[in-house]
Amino acid sequence: MTQSPYRPLLEAVGLDAHMLEGGDLPVVTPIDGSIIANVASAAPDDVAAAIDTAEAAFQSWRTMPAPRRGEWVRLLGNELRREKENLARLVTLDCGKILQEGLGEVQEMIDICDFAVGLSRQLYGRVIASERPGHKMLENWHPLGPVAVISAFNFPVAVWSWNAALAIVCGNPVIWKPSDKTPLTALAVQRICERVSAEFGEDAPDGLCQTIIGDADIAKILVASPRIPLVSATGSTRMGRQVARTVADRFGKSILELGGNNAMIVTPSADLDLALRAIVFSAVGTAGQRCTSLRRLIVHDDIYETLVPRIKDAYRNVKIGSPLDGKTLLGPLYDKQAFEAMQAALQQAREDGGVVTGGSPALTDEYSDAAYVTPAIAEMPAQTDIVRTETFAPILYIMRYSELGEAIAIQNGVPQGLSSAIISSDMRETEAFLAASGSDCGIANVNIGPSGAEIGGAFGGEKETGGGRESGSDAWKGYMRRQTTTINYMAELPLAQGITFDPAG
Repeated sequence: MTQSPYRPLLEAVGLDAHMLEGGDLPVVTPIDGSIIANVASAAPDDVAAAIDTAEAAFQSWRTMPAPRRGEWVRLLGNELRREKENLARLVTLDCGKILQEGLGEVQEMIDICDFAVGLSRQLYGRVIASERPGHKMLENWHPLGPVAVISAFNFPVAVWSWNAALAIVCGNPVIWKPSDKTPLTALAVQRICERVSAEFGEDAPDGLCQTIIGDADIAKILVASPRIPLVSATGSTRMGRQVARTVADRFGKSILELGGNNAMIVTPSADLDLALRAIVFSAVGTAGQRCTSLRRLIVHDDIYETLVPRIKDAYRNVKIGSPLDGKTLLGPLYDKQAFEAMQAALQQAREDGGVVTGGSPALTDEYSDAAYVTPAIAEMPAQTDIVRTETFAPILYIMRYSELGEAIAIQNGVPQGLSSAIISSDMRETEAFLAASGSDCGIANVNIGPSGAEIGGAFGGEKETGGGRESGSDAWKGYMRRQTTTINYMAELPLAQGITFDPAG
């Protein structure tokens, strides 16, 4: 292949010609639509071998003291700190998000490593009072087994780290099947993991972290394997349904992070300057290709005519360009297919009575093979089917409301339930939004947008978002098996529930 101008960056993250050339899978950068590598896909036999290796690794890693397992993750965090700049640029090259967001994604990896290191000394069980004299009950958590992580293109490394850092501290090897759109970041992270294991020493078994490159058929092998007790999958709702059915059929466990159709309510008491910043970042960031992107804006009648023109002005001033340019705020859509889906959604919005501003092709002379676009606003008369549908693009549907209950009903009136937000200075409004009768999402924010989650909280959503939880809080429990133990420390054998059973008569 012709040498790519991006080759120095690829070499800087440890990807050599052997890994980048001669493979069957072309890798296209969204920046300009050019092919920057041809990597090798795994064969079905490679997947079986990876599972064999992971099973062997589990036998020793599960017995390693958890704080020692945390030391491996600490070393990973150190390596990521050293590689942050180069890896962030590779994230930008691989998926097209702007460099600031690439840096933020790598920082998420570092943050979850820090979290997991502390967690390695806090995998707490509990002591439970027994109803029987001379007895006590315990609840313990044990390693589960090899974990498969299937990630999406839009967060090519962070989602892996949310899962891997916890899984490894919890005593489980990890097999990663990244999106076939963004394999380069995965290969670079695999190289980092190999360096970490070498520094960690003999205690790190072969196969603690593995990466399998391939398409959906490769993922299906992992999902179907009864030797993989947990599958964590991020992607579309359609994909999640297939994963859930397959894993459930074999009585495995799944963590699903699927669609998001996130809304923000802006009330009459809102700080409109704050609202404007939150709206533009949440709706335009990552070119609207985050699962937590703001897609629906629900604005009170009293402030609609003030706020919406300000949003349009801000959109007109958003700098569109190469995501490697530090001044760019809006990079490309991943590919032309994403652009076509965006145009189809906007056309449907028009047919539904919406007034569309923006959404036109951009930078076509400079990047004819890429998919740059101006961000779009669609002012809608109601929440139609297209508004209820998640479109991975910078489209912001705006609707009016008059009563807070109406706004919350609009917010909840979609199949997805990932993230939500309210901008308000009225405590009664914010508390109503956060109450059991308020937002039905896994994430509910006040005076910030729906995107930009920190790793300290559990990340995930309800309904067609899948119900899974990753990252912080007690999400670690999903990577372990619970065991309840009753210990009798007396010579007699009293039975629970007061049952009398005397075989001697």
